[in-house]
Amino acid sequence: MVAGWTKHGDGRHLAPGEVVRPDERLSWPRMVGFGAQHVIAMFGATFVFPILMGLDANVAVMMSGVATILFLLIVQGKIPSYLGTSASFVGGVIAIRAAQGDDATVTGAILVAGAVLALAGVAIHFLGVGIIHRVFPPVVTGAVVMLIGFGLAYVVADTYWPQDPWMALITMSVTFVLIGLFRGFVGRIGILLGLVAGFALSWLADRIFGDITAFNAATGQVDTHPRVSLQGVADAPWIGLPEFHAPSFQVSAIVLVLPAVIALIAENVGHVKAVGEMTGTDVDPYVGRAIIGDGVGTVITSAVGGSPTTTYAENIGVMAATRVYSTAAYYIAAVIAILFGLCPKFGALVAATPGGVLGGVTVILYGMIGLLGAKIWIENRVDFSDPVNMLPIGAGIILAIGPVRHMITGEFALEGIALGTIVVLLGYHLLRLLSRGRGVPVAEVPGGELGRERQGSG
Repeated sequence: MVAGWTKHGDGRHLAPGEVVRPDERLSWPRMVGFGAQHVIAMFGATFVFPILMGLDANVAVMMSGVATILFLLIVQGKIPSYLGTSASFVGGVIAIRAAQGDDATVTGAILVAGAVLALAGVAIHFLGVGIIHRVFPPVVTGAVVMLIGFGLAYVVADTYWPQDPWMALITMSVTFVLIGLFRGFVGRIGILLGLVAGFALSWLADRIFGDITAFNAATGQVDTHPRVSLQGVADAPWIGLPEFHAPSFQVSAIVLVLPAVIALIAENVGHVKAVGEMTGTDVDPYVGRAIIGDGVGTVITSAVGGSPTTTYAENIGVMAATRVYSTAAYYIAAVIAILFGLCPKFGALVAATPGGVLGGVTVILYGMIGLLGAKIWIENRVDFSDPVNMLPIGAGIILAIGPVRHMITGEFALEGIALGTIVVLLGYHLLRLLSRGRGVPVAEVPGGELGRERQGSG
């Protein structure tokens, strides 16, 4: 269902164990709250990664809303997800910049990668979901979900937490209490309330204790600065269009970002599988559509100067915490994001959220995503006494968590989540193939895949 959501119960309450399914909703005021929570969850990364790639963050935020609406339409409302800025392209884009590539060259390369991703989704859709089962059995999908969550730990450790460790700890603790102890509406928007509480406490700390001396993400060094700076809000206009630009195409630049497509396919499969696990629904028929949607989103956003997109782990974490999987919340979030692009002042207010506060919230969200990978393993009885399962999975997760950087050429490197995903995927299938070649027994397992005995995909 794309629209016309059925009201869940009385629209206000969730009984223990109940969830709000993608085609359901709570009352509209509550759904606006959930939509705002999704915006907050995606905003940090969707705003930061374009900056790392030298692209306009306001365009990225606005176009993420457009891409999300397109995605929801393509998947026919079956996969609740938000399309935010992808981190998988950062390494390739930095390499393009090092070779003196400009904004148009960067977005042109990203556009081609998005088109390749969409074509891969078309192939998956028409070849059937069986190919996904073979390429991404539960041991691999669980690993991809886990390394996506845990592979973002460095963002907390290196970027957010050092900006205000005590406020990060306080925000995390407040969010623990809100989500863990409150079972009603308060608990379901605990992420948003935790952010608001952290923002308010940071503002009060500036008034009471003065500026903080700590790592400043804006300057990249330790200095003395206010926790909350509203100067950007004061300087930003109320209404205005972001700066769009057209792409240009260079083969050398395209080659540098194409490897990110591999990581995006695995990332999307992992996210879709995680959503399926949480909602208790069979999402396999929509995996191809999800990848098409992500590819189309990337093509549309980069065509006007925006950033590459991907389904967002942060928003899956919000759904896991709230048990509200309604696509209505994502449509609302998308509209809010588009309005951000038209209202630089409002976007500047959200961007003013202190890094320490983001650290306290993202440590929860990323951890919940990582543990969803473990949930997939447990429910599918993956056997880690089997070296074919244990070795590449363990290595890939460590590479992602590091994050380990591996130079491919003098200018191009694979690192972190992208490197870990490739090691998990290729390492598992290579070991499995070699084991079968040595006569290790294999058996047909549920889901249509051929797996090693006791791999446990059922």
